Amino acid sequence: MANISHPQADMTNHSMLGDKNGRVTENLVYIFLELLIALLAILGNILVCWAVWLNSNLQNATNYFVVSLAVADIAVGVLAIPFAITISTGFCALFHGCLFIACFVLVLTQSSIFSLLAIAIDRYIAIRIPLRYNGLVTSQRASGIIAICWVLSFIIGLTPMLGWHNRSQKELNCTKPMVTCLFEEVVTMDYMVYYNFFACVLGPLLLMLGIYLKIFMAARRQLKQMELKILHGERSRSILQKELHAAKSLAIIVGLFAFCWLPLHTINCFTLFCPGCPRPPLWLMNLAIILSHFNSVVNPLIYAYRIREFRHTFRKIIKQNILGRKDQLRPTHSSIMTTSTTDGDRADKRVNGYVLNICPSSNQDAALNKTKEALEWSSAAEKNTGQVSDSSQSTEPCRVCPKRSSALDIQQFADGS
Repeated sequence: MANISHPQADMTNHSMLGDKNGRVTENLVYIFLELLIALLAILGNILVCWAVWLNSNLQNATNYFVVSLAVADIAVGVLAIPFAITISTGFCALFHGCLFIACFVLVLTQSSIFSLLAIAIDRYIAIRIPLRYNGLVTSQRASGIIAICWVLSFIIGLTPMLGWHNRSQKELNCTKPMVTCLFEEVVTMDYMVYYNFFACVLGPLLLMLGIYLKIFMAARRQLKQMELKILHGERSRSILQKELHAAKSLAIIVGLFAFCWLPLHTINCFTLFCPGCPRPPLWLMNLAIILSHFNSVVNPLIYAYRIREFRHTFRKIIKQNILGRKDQLRPTHSSIMTTSTTDGDRADKRVNGYVLNICPSSNQDAALNKTKEALEWSSAAEKNTGQVSDSSQSTEPCRVCPKRSSALDIQQFADGS
């Protein structure tokens, strides 16, 4: 009997040791990936905020909501991910301290949801009632809405601190008043599923889905009307196409948010509605958590890929401040091109991609230099360093005149490649 039992005991001990080593390996991989995501989220979203701060063309109400979203993603990298790593260890902590750590990521998630919803409503107004957009959506109102969204996010995310929590009576390896700090030990699944997911995440996501569907249907209807010449004008068509492109880019961001967060919420639903089902393995939970945090990394990539103004500004920031290639940023090869139009007495001049409507008058050089200074947002040392060339055959002095721009003009400001 002794000769039989000892090998069994050795096999059991070896199996337990193997399981423990496997969990340690999983935890190390989880921590490494979380730290990598935190670094990328911080750097990428700082770049977004930096771009909006530097480039006046990006300073509009829509991008203020984008900055709010970026700030939430920065906070995910700086605070939420370290909190998630800490709480995954099951350390001993005071109950309400542990509860705050567990709930903080919910605050940031809710802020992201509200920012995405505000962006969707902003785009809806821009396409459905464009003539009233500037009067309705101002910088002051956008700032006020952002402040309200953050206040509501803290209220919703920290609701468990007000009593809707799961204070377990089992202290495990901790001595009172300390508790083992694990997410499910302090946050109840009722709150996570019914309140956080169904009401505060899924509801706004469905609302955003409806808004973007209305945006695309309205844009498609207007484009068809333009094709039938009910509404005509290349300028109007180009503006609408630009707005539609921006709406598509932002809809992609909403879709990625849903893709990254729904797996974790789905696991929470199974945990609540099927208490007798086997618990998901540790690697699956870690994967769902990592995917939810990875959402904070993808938004800057979408901006860079889909929105040309962001892409060009990112490139300038990286060249100037990271690679130190300042000489290449100076407009020494500024392209001022002239294209003839049907007006006969005017020409379109492009300065670094911007279109100027030029008509005969005096003080051409002064007007062009003043316009270039207004367009150039880089350092003062880089202003007025570009070479000015005129491909127009007219030798008359010209000035910038408030002429209606053509379709070619508005295309310079269209987003995307």
